Amino acid sequence: MNLLIMGPPGAGKGTQAETLVKKLGITHISTGDMFRSAIQAGTEMGLKAKEYMDKGELVPDFVVVGMVKERLSQPDCARGFLLDGFPRNVVQAEELDETLKSIGSSLDGVINIVVPREKLIKRVTGRRICRSCGASYHTLFKKPRVDDICDNCGGELYQRTDDNETAVKNRLYVYEASTTPLIDYYSKRGLLRNINGDQDIDKVMEDIFKNICS
Repeated sequence: MNLLIMGPPGAGKGTQAETLVKKLGITHISTGDMFRSAIQAGTEMGLKAKEYMDKGELVPDFVVVGMVKERLSQPDCARGFLLDGFPRNVVQAEELDETLKSIGSSLDGVINIVVPREKLIKRVTGRRICRSCGASYHTLFKKPRVDDICDNCGGELYQRTDDNETAVKNRLYVYEASTTPLIDYYSKRGLLRNINGDQDIDKVMEDIFKNICS
């Protein structure tokens, strides 16, 4: 099964992706991991990406698409894959369609995790990280035993600068602006599966399976 998963910051996409690939026995392809692997392996597209990244520039579409093509050609993708973080725009989506077509494949479904904006803001702004060991907490859902102190090592808990309300609202605006055309693109192709992410984690996964297996 070949799938794509989408979701705004705070929607729990990472958690669902991790569970999904284990249950289906497919390969998880996240853009972050893909970039690191390609650069470390010294692939043609990995080296091109590094050139842009070293200059602090955005990696252009043709390089990102090239890296995805390299990744999809690897043997572990033959049993199925879950794309996470790609495509980011309609041009990339069209390129993905052409790439899959060239290898006799296609997407089976696009999972779109939907959560109300106000809930996303609460989820993200409530995150706290330990300065010492990196453990994660939340002011509402996973409180430490002592306020602002890590249960594991006693380190100080802090809020990342990009997790404050102003930054989160901006990230959500950017996400919505960039993904709305993608949602329309996949909806017109009958691939989009909207999933209610404002419920228990296990229920979200149950709904995903109901939708992709129906």
